[in-house]
Amino acid sequence: MGADLSRGFDTFKQLDDTADDHLDSLLKTVMALEADTGTKCEADIITWRGMMTKIMAAPFDNMGGNGFEMNATCFQGTIFIEENREHKLEQRRSQHNQPSHPSGPSQDLMSYWGYKFETLSLLPTPWDGTSRDYIESREDAIVNNHAQYCSVVKTGIGKTKMILGGEVDAVWDCKPEDKDQPINWVELKTSAMIESDRDILKYERKLMKFWIQSFLLGVPKIIVGFRSKFGILQRLEELETKNIPGLVKRSGKGTWDGNLCINFTASFLECRA
Repeated sequence: MGADLSRGFDTFKQLDDTADDHLDSLLKTVMALEADTGTKCEADIITWRGMMTKIMAAPFDNMGGNGFEMNATCFQGTIFIEENREHKLEQRRSQHNQPSHPSGPSQDLMSYWGYKFETLSLLPTPWDGTSRDYIESREDAIVNNHAQYCSVVKTGIGKTKMILGGEVDAVWDCKPEDKDQPINWVELKTSAMIESDRDILKYERKLMKFWIQSFLLGVPKIIVGFRSKFGILQRLEELETKNIPGLVKRSGKGTWDGNLCINFTASFLECRA
């Protein structure tokens, strides 16, 4: 604890993600699997996890969201969905141009804090195979978000079969040799320390996105790093993805409902005909 998440911001190697990559890499993965197995991957919907997250969160988008636009193409009975790039970039510009508090951090710096937290938390190999020098020098490591690992899953909501792809942060232990066994993925998130009722509401809104993102890819665990308003890491909290909706209902303000998110999405997707 006590790590400065702003450290190294001036040397941040940031990925330019403004290019319109469509679903290309996801579809290449599906094609490779089909070539390997000799069978077609049957699905009603193929899309990125981020697009499905927006759909699932839509019933509660009045909590500060800005809506979204998507493009959908039906081909051979499968609907391919992607977010409208121009609308997404316009939203990003609007958020970036919002005035920061005079004494507070910029939007860019706060975005960096999440990547810095990942750099501090992750190792390239299991603990016993990593050198002590590497472990102890992570605070000085240059933060680079160019390398991203994507998980592609077959899943479903209601009667709709889906293939989703999305970035995952890490493996909790080791990937099993048996490909049919589940992988203990873990998501890493940052959030401001909770000091008021307003902070509770903001954190609950974040929890909804955390839960949806992990639920869709079958990520069982989320680690949240709570930081001060100036980016100093204060404490960690470990969350089981499956328990988050109940936690919000029992102990929070009840600002969203996981069952409603799932039922809305199931109904929405069944309208594709």
